[in-house]
Amino acid sequence: MNTTQAHRPKNAVVILLDSLNRHMLGAYGGTEFKTPNLDRLAARSVRFQKHFTGSLPCMPARHDILCGALDFLWKPWGSVELWEDAITRQLHHAGVTTQLISDHPHLFETGGENYHTDFTAWDYLRGHEGDPWKTRPDPSWVGSPKFFERPMPYDNSRGWFRGEADFPGPRTMQAAADWLDDNAGFHDRFFLFVDEFDPHEPFDTPEPYATMYDPDWEGPHPIWPPYIVGGVAKGVLTERQAQQIRALYGGKLTMIDHWLGKVLDTLDRKVLWDDTLVVLCTDHGHYLGEKDIWGKPAAPIYEPLGHIPLMIAAPGVAAGDCAALTTSVDIHATLTDLFGVSGDVRQRTHGRSLMPLLAGEATSVRDWLLTGVWGREVHLIDGARKYACAPAGANAPLDMYSNRWSTMPTHIMTPEQAMPYPDQRARLDRMPGSAIPVIHQVWDASEPAPFWAARRFSGNHLYDLDEDPREERNLAGTKVEADYRDQLRAALEELEAPAGQFARLGLA
Repeated sequence: MNTTQAHRPKNAVVILLDSLNRHMLGAYGGTEFKTPNLDRLAARSVRFQKHFTGSLPCMPARHDILCGALDFLWKPWGSVELWEDAITRQLHHAGVTTQLISDHPHLFETGGENYHTDFTAWDYLRGHEGDPWKTRPDPSWVGSPKFFERPMPYDNSRGWFRGEADFPGPRTMQAAADWLDDNAGFHDRFFLFVDEFDPHEPFDTPEPYATMYDPDWEGPHPIWPPYIVGGVAKGVLTERQAQQIRALYGGKLTMIDHWLGKVLDTLDRKVLWDDTLVVLCTDHGHYLGEKDIWGKPAAPIYEPLGHIPLMIAAPGVAAGDCAALTTSVDIHATLTDLFGVSGDVRQRTHGRSLMPLLAGEATSVRDWLLTGVWGREVHLIDGARKYACAPAGANAPLDMYSNRWSTMPTHIMTPEQAMPYPDQRARLDRMPGSAIPVIHQVWDASEPAPFWAARRFSGNHLYDLDEDPREERNLAGTKVEADYRDQLRAALEELEAPAGQFARLGLA
């Protein structure tokens, strides 16, 4: 990566597109779908080539970005905890104006409901996925696409979208463009966080996107993809349905790409590239048939889900590729560095600022990273190889550290089914770096595992990402695995991970 003399930006715009598949973007070599505005942004950005997930899925990933601390080793899904702050708290004290613009329902549900509270202002565009926006369908709506087999809040919302501009994603992007038009230049410094739920399912779009990539499809569009390993092999999907679902994702990707262009146009018109850091990121990818996996089911984190795009456009920094290993918590570290508030963060964080990479002062910021879903495999990635370590026997003990007891709202389970409440085994403990007491709950193998951890495992996985990017040759069981087990144990020790993690993974 070549850089010109960089100067420090005043502002930051972070645009998160949910479930954005790196391998489908033109800037990363994708040719299947049209992404002209993402490619337009990439043309003026540093494109990070080895950027990976940290905590998964949706809210844990946002915790990585907004709080800077990996939480999948300690809890499955939840709010900003009592012992920590989102970056907006530090920015408020530093006099930086912060704005959230989002259509992401999980930010306003139990387990995500307090991430927005410290923004100077926030704007929630209603109606996406599980958002309980309307209590009845639009009575004039006809021609509804095929909805999920069981009732979903989206069934009531969908008919109220009269045209493309009424869909939540387009409204979110237009609101972001309008905010920049109205506020850039008024505030001395600002941080705009655009948390856009597209191209996440439902893969529902108006024309021309609905048939853009599969014009011969007949009948209702299957807008809700299954979450399954072996969808075609098990007969859940036909080959023809699989083709259609992939095409529907592409249509939604191209639609939100079009509306991203509105934000880029405003950045052009207001000449904000001269004093603003612009970050395009995602929380994770979405399987669309790779290895016959669909959605985000219980499986190791293969490349389509975990190897994610990151583009950063910075004043005075030439576009190009960066081969440094990076992960989601590094975005938080970069923002605290940019705004000069790194020393004000009270929780223990795990990120590394990317500013030295952008300025050409370093070629790497980390040697390894960890990624995973709570209660599932713990993955160590060193840039050359990926090691996914599964439980050595029963998936126990399972540790939960939280003072805000919650998990992902599923709309199909009671809270007790999704995450049992604390019981007599709960005790007060401490998080690394904090003196605030925290509830520490342990589940053992004598009871059903909580929602996240109940699915089967397929053993350990070890892949050489350079020689085997499709992850077809599992090296687990060879001599090299012993080295990666040692590296994983050392990484968990450095993070002061719960003792239960070492026990369940056979690393104690």
